[in-house]
Amino acid sequence: MGRVTERRRTIRIRDGAVTTRPDTLVAEEPLEIRLNGKPLAITMRTPGDDFALAAGFLVSEGVIGEGSEVQSIAYCAGATADGVNTYNVVDVRLAPGVEVPDITLERNVYTTSSCGLCGKASLDAVRTTTRHPVADTPPVRVEPALLSALPDRLREAQRVFDRTGGLHAAALFSPEGELMDIREDVGRHNAVDKLVGRALTDDRLPLSQSILLVSGRASFELVQKAVMAGIPMLAAVSAPSSLAVDLAAESGLTLVGFLRGSSMNVYAGDHRILLEAAVGQG
Repeated sequence: MGRVTERRRTIRIRDGAVTTRPDTLVAEEPLEIRLNGKPLAITMRTPGDDFALAAGFLVSEGVIGEGSEVQSIAYCAGATADGVNTYNVVDVRLAPGVEVPDITLERNVYTTSSCGLCGKASLDAVRTTTRHPVADTPPVRVEPALLSALPDRLREAQRVFDRTGGLHAAALFSPEGELMDIREDVGRHNAVDKLVGRALTDDRLPLSQSILLVSGRASFELVQKAVMAGIPMLAAVSAPSSLAVDLAAESGLTLVGFLRGSSMNVYAGDHRILLEAAVGQG
């Protein structure tokens, strides 16, 4: 299996001084996801948690919604012509009786660490119906001060970022601000898939009592992944896209952007934010 980080020779120039030294970089390798032996998608990811990544991707695509629907997940032996196991091909086998979706060119997608899902036939193809609708049972209500503290907690838990500075992170917090899980990857969407996939295998879906925090921006697909997992609140340290806001509003998701220090923008689902507390603190 590939390593999370790799070393490369680097020439450093600092204030006119030139030195040569090794630098630690985040690893990036392709992962092919197969469903019952048939190719479904390729993603550029940081090696590690590959089974969770594959399972989370299938949740996001609406293929599975419960851990019992997965019979097995395994690396494909002999993935290359010479029979070598590259640990870059994962096959997910569905349990007997679970319907296998029609894997057509519309469903076969290529994923990159920068843009996420590409090549969808239309926007409607992305608006997958979730099996875990966002709900308030019981309701999640948080104070702005609690949200403000989460980015620092996320940063403290990022182990690989400290060595490379090149990874995104996604974390699940409880409504009380307790860190439940964190995953890192070269792609934001992969980090979220790893979280969701781990929750699936641990029989913790839907994640109806959790807050998803992502480093960077909140794209349409990240909102979709949150909705597919039944997560009621998504917070990002940077900006959301217009489609992300639209989908959050349509799905009942609370979407927070520009979460930096005591400042934040609430774009949808403000009923879960205790705004009275913010006024009182001001």
